Amino acid sequence: MAKTILVADDDPAILDAIKMILELDGYTVLITQDGRAVSKLSQMNPDLIILDIWMSGQDGRDICRHVKAYHSTRGIPIILMSAGRDVEVSAKEAGADDFMSKPF
Repeated sequence: MAKTILVADDDPAILDAIKMILELDGYTVLITQDGRAVSKLSQMNPDLIILDIWMSGQDGRDICRHVKAYHSTRGIPIILMSAGRDVEVSAKEAGADDFMSKPF
């Protein structure tokens, strides 16, 4: 059975690129441009969440903290990503398992 990855970014081009790359590698990919939807979608227990830090209307670090606060979802690995500089430390402080710089 394919692993499921949830990707959240407010840039549709980024979402399309990540989705295409991951699906070519055999993953099932869920995408959303709405940061608030991540909490609901995380209840589907994806195997990984890739989450942009700066999404319109919502900070990915806050979403990460929220997902990691619940027993049912805290074990889901989260990779935060950003084009911003000097945010890797704050990503780890928010509970992210890893950080990825954009562009990649």
